[in-house]
Amino acid sequence: MNAALNNGAAQRAPSYYSATLNDSTQYPTLQGTHQVDVAIIGGGFTGVATAVELAERGLKVAIVETHRIGWGASGRNGGQVTGSLSGDEAMRTQMRDRLGAEVDDFIWQLRWRGHQIIEQRVQRYGIDCDLKRGHLHAAMKPSHMDELRSFEAEAQRRGMGDQVELLDRQAVARQLQSPLYLGGLKNRRNLHLHPLNLCLGEARAAHSLGALIFENSEVLEIIHGPRPAVVTAQGLIEARQVMLAGDVYHKLEKRQLKGKIFPAMGGIVTTAPLGELAAQINPEDLAVYDCRFVLDYYRLTADKRLLFGGGANYSGKDSRDIAGELRPCIERTFPALKGVPIEFQWSCAMGIVVNRIPQLGKLSENVWYCQGYSGHGIATSHIMGEIMAEALTGTLEKFDTFAACKHIKVPMGDLLGNPLLAAGMWYYQMLEKLR
Repeated sequence: MNAALNNGAAQRAPSYYSATLNDSTQYPTLQGTHQVDVAIIGGGFTGVATAVELAERGLKVAIVETHRIGWGASGRNGGQVTGSLSGDEAMRTQMRDRLGAEVDDFIWQLRWRGHQIIEQRVQRYGIDCDLKRGHLHAAMKPSHMDELRSFEAEAQRRGMGDQVELLDRQAVARQLQSPLYLGGLKNRRNLHLHPLNLCLGEARAAHSLGALIFENSEVLEIIHGPRPAVVTAQGLIEARQVMLAGDVYHKLEKRQLKGKIFPAMGGIVTTAPLGELAAQINPEDLAVYDCRFVLDYYRLTADKRLLFGGGANYSGKDSRDIAGELRPCIERTFPALKGVPIEFQWSCAMGIVVNRIPQLGKLSENVWYCQGYSGHGIATSHIMGEIMAEALTGTLEKFDTFAACKHIKVPMGDLLGNPLLAAGMWYYQMLEKLR
């Protein structure tokens, strides 16, 4: 089913992204002993974005990745950069005591900070990642339109009125050749892009600033103490500080982190190139997702394929036939694509947090962690990368605001957490049907 991959896609998930990557650089395996200011475990967006921030501040940084840079969710996701913060209401509740009347402003500004970082970084370092503006948040029932009206009103009040536009059924039909939607919110501030090329481009930027990058180097242990270290099978990195940025993919520090974050598997497919059909079904090249709790999301790629994802599996287990599951969704969304060939299919493990608030904290005096974006990772990881870089260089205000948030720790970890998560998602889906 999958087309031939580029040579640089070796050791990567056989996705559309790995078949169209711009940078096939292979970084060395960690061998011997190295000394740095900050050792970062994990070569996805959180680790790479933090490394760029720290290297720009003049620190010596090392990234240690078990597989390849961008191997996990950072290189497999839907490629949408939106201002929809997961867990914003929970944040608002938990942060109110600390921030007072400023909490709403803090969260609103946070929504768009990731966009700014990404756009500035793409321009500064010349990263080719198919970056475009334009997004549609699509309503499938009247209650969804109420949510969109509320968001549009806040955007108007905060001076973003020229970037958002509430659309009725007829207006949405001019944007998308789909019978599903009764309205939507068009957002010219939101972005979409090739996430793997962005991650690789940022890694290249960090490396150009002096960061050490090691691939195929699984961290076996974090040594705590006055001079912490990360240990692999063939090497050791001593550092002043260590940051764990592996999200749901690692099994380190189980005593403190087990039961705080759980994997949900998302399936994504990409069709064959659509040619003139692409402009017919989506003339303004918008990224789209709908308002449901478990939603579908899609966009056109640079070579005019439809990239379509949805149906997150909260059991934590991969689907055996992603294309078979998503084809009916594609054809229901775009009847004109009935029977279209699907050339790529892959899965993406998302780190889900029960209350949806990103988890920032310390495992010991100089060992930090940052994880848990619940399906909103591209923008959020860049925001958190900036916050972690500030904290690692002594500015703790934003880090402390997140670190003070209380999180549920589920006994028995994934064994109990994923069934509870699946049950919770089922409950919210049933509740949504009644609205």
